[in-house]
Parts: sequence; structure tokens; C-alpha cells
Amino acid sequence: MTTTTPLTQDELKTLVGQAALQYVVPGEIVGVGTGSTVNKFIDALAGTKDQIKGAVSSSVASTERLKALGIAVFDANEVSSLSVYIDGADEIDGQGHMVKGGGAALTREKIVAALAERFVCIADESKLVKALGQFPLPVEVIPMAANHIARRFAAMGGQASLRLKDGQPLVTDNGQHILDVKDLSITDPLAFESEINQWPGVVTVGVFAHQKASVCLLGTAQGVKTITY
Repeated sequence: MTTTTPLTQDELKTLVGQAALQYVVPGEIVGVGTGSTVNKFIDALAGTKDQIKGAVSSSVASTERLKALGIAVFDANEVSSLSVYIDGADEIDGQGHMVKGGGAALTREKIVAALAERFVCIADESKLVKALGQFPLPVEVIPMAANHIARRFAAMGGQASLRLKDGQPLVTDNGQHILDVKDLSITDPLAFESEINQWPGVVTVGVFAHQKASVCLLGTAQGVKTITY
């Protein structure tokens, strides 16, 4: 009797990264996100780079990885639309709403997602949740508004803290800061995203409900599970 060793989280990420290739449209430009799972997709994409025109990237880190593998990177302003955007998530619910921004690229991710006709989320099954809010919610903010926004979250029952890097406030690719908000239960992601977007000083809230996933490729012990929303 043979026993199979369960796949590691890293192996699951590799599986979903490879599975996402089926959604890439030959001859077109593909939207590419940010993070450890997306890095697996970028590596897989390198094997078929001659079949695509190039990519629009959501972060400096992804742009550098794409270019290092010989994939042309276009500025978002150079394209009017994308057929697909492929990115990971920190959380995804049963409707395809997500929390994103653990990698600090949420603003650019939302911009590229808005250009795309469909969002394909690639994640391992630990990211699937019943309700968003277990993962601290990233919110990109203009630095002078950080304390004001933290107080507004406190009034909602949330606990916001400034994300640090090497003991200093992390600076995003856009030159802004990030608040991570704990103790939220986001039961109506669309309304929540719309409300927080209106707060002065918020650049982007990490709830992706208006730009939700069309498809989720979920890495499970049984292989890649495809969920369509």
C-alpha cells in the first residue's frame, strides 16, 4: 500500500500557477499580479512567452521578474483593455470577493484588474473563507491621513496599525503608506468597499468586490479545483 505525501503550500502554488496558463489568450497582452503564487505563474508563462505580446504588471517586483524572463512589459496607459488578469488573493469568499494587499501592491492590482474583462484568482485552499476579514485588511493611505483613517476604523470596531518595514513605515510603489486593519467582519463587501473608498486620504482599500474574481483556481490536496462565479 502506497501513501502519498500531501502537497506542500509551495507545490499547490506551482500547480495553480501552471493551471492559469489555460486562460492566457495567445497573441494578446496578459495582466499579471503580484505575490508568491503569481511568481509561479510568471515562471510558467516564461515557457509560452513567444505566444503572447507581453504583460501589464501590477508591481515593480513583478515587472522585474517578467523582464528577467524575457517577457515584454507594457505600461497600463498603453492598453485600453485586457482579456484577463491573473493574480492571487489573501482571502476569497464564495462569491469571488477578495481581500488583497498583503504584498503591498493593492492599488496597482486594482487598476490592472479594472482594465481586464475577467479576473482569474489563483490561490491555495487556505485562502477560501466564508466571510472576509480574518486576514488583516490592507488599506493604502496618504501618510498625512493615516491617524484619521485609523480612528474611523476604530469607530467601526477595527484595529488599524501602520505597516512597517525595517522599523520604518513601509512605502508602496506609489509612495504611500499601508494600514492593516484587524477585527473586521466584512459581510457586505460591495457596500464596504464603496464606503471606505469615499474616506479622504484612502488611496485604495484592499477589498476587491467591484473588481471581483470571475474564476478561482484553488490548489487543493486533490489537485486544482476550478470555481466559477
